Amino acid sequence: MKATGIVRRIDDLGRVVIPKEIRRTMRIREGDPLEIFTEKDGEVIFKKYSPIGEWSETASLLCEAMSRTSERFTAIADRDVYIAVSGVSKRELHEKHISAEIERIMEARRFYQRTGGEGGAPLVDGYDKFSADAAAPIISGGDVLGCVIFFSEGDSLPGDAEIKLAQTAAAFLGKQLES
Repeated sequence: MKATGIVRRIDDLGRVVIPKEIRRTMRIREGDPLEIFTEKDGEVIFKKYSPIGEWSETASLLCEAMSRTSERFTAIADRDVYIAVSGVSKRELHEKHISAEIERIMEARRFYQRTGGEGGAPLVDGYDKFSADAAAPIISGGDVLGCVIFFSEGDSLPGDAEIKLAQTAAAFLGKQLES
């Protein structure tokens, strides 16, 4: 565990403010769920909670099936990192932070599709080897929880099958996370 040197007091309602610098570094946004852990030695640990992260095994199987069916690279991300990748080496993207562009696609709550003559959205900031061809936000209970992405190394346009497959997978995951 890394010490920050920041000390905060608990107010009379039991609240503590997480400093802005830490929220920015850890990509914690207003409304983000945090999981709370306690240790025997008195430590209290806050960890970002990812509902879709608990479905990582299912997401991996779904990602693999989509990749085989479409013969394309696929990824599933939560709001911060890629939790499942298929078609390329996992170490290239798995557990890497999503790019600001992918984050904007999710925030827009609309399907993204690369069009001719346009470079796709990079998957990871500062690493432009892969770019999104199609991306469907995963929405559950009105909240954006992640994204299903078809991606490539070049200028590859998604076909109708990939578009429908990404939308269907995102809708499926969204419904599963509601229950």
